[in-house]
Amino acid sequence: MSQQILPPSESWRRIDAWLATHSAADLAVLNPPATPDEVRDAEQTLGIQLPGDLAESLRCHNGLSTWATLLPEQSPLSVSGIVDRWQTCMNVATENDGLTTRTWDDEPWWHPLWVPWAESADGVAQVIDQRPSPEPGRLGWAGHSGGGDFTDSWPGLAHLLDAVAQALHHGGGVRDLHPYLTEEGDLWWDEEDAHELNGQPLRPAPVGLF
Repeated sequence: MSQQILPPSESWRRIDAWLATHSAADLAVLNPPATPDEVRDAEQTLGIQLPGDLAESLRCHNGLSTWATLLPEQSPLSVSGIVDRWQTCMNVATENDGLTTRTWDDEPWWHPLWVPWAESADGVAQVIDQRPSPEPGRLGWAGHSGGGDFTDSWPGLAHLLDAVAQALHHGGGVRDLHPYLTEEGDLWWDEEDAHELNGQPLRPAPVGLF
């Protein structure tokens, strides 16, 4: 029997509750919800409706006010950040033939139906693939070097957020990354049995709200 995946709003509710208990500084960098006008304007610019899971996530938090490691590998973008990143990648791809798949890549450098919802520490966009396919809504990486990468991709944003909420409330990791708290009390994700970050001690993140 397959595990039921929580909707993004419920996962964020659980993540927020954990942060409020154990890492208030991280909770503070989560922006308030996006407004309907912000979402509508973004959809007009992108020319497509935002993925349902992303729209629901943005109704919880309009990205982060600063880059942070609340999630294992990505920092959520605001609506304006999504639009800016999409427009930048479209411009670069148009000028450099980046919308065409090269013979040595499985994917183009960029596609108009990739919605950048977050970015990694080194500036790679995590995208939601909106192309018609057997796997609509899957997550991948794009907009940096080489073609888009959907290797071992999450089936959707709801799956990723659910995995984060489960790890914080019930223990375990998100794939190979586990939650820790830094000496300053910030949430950090690292390999199992990690003990330090840049010479400073890490401690396993508390499980649940107690």
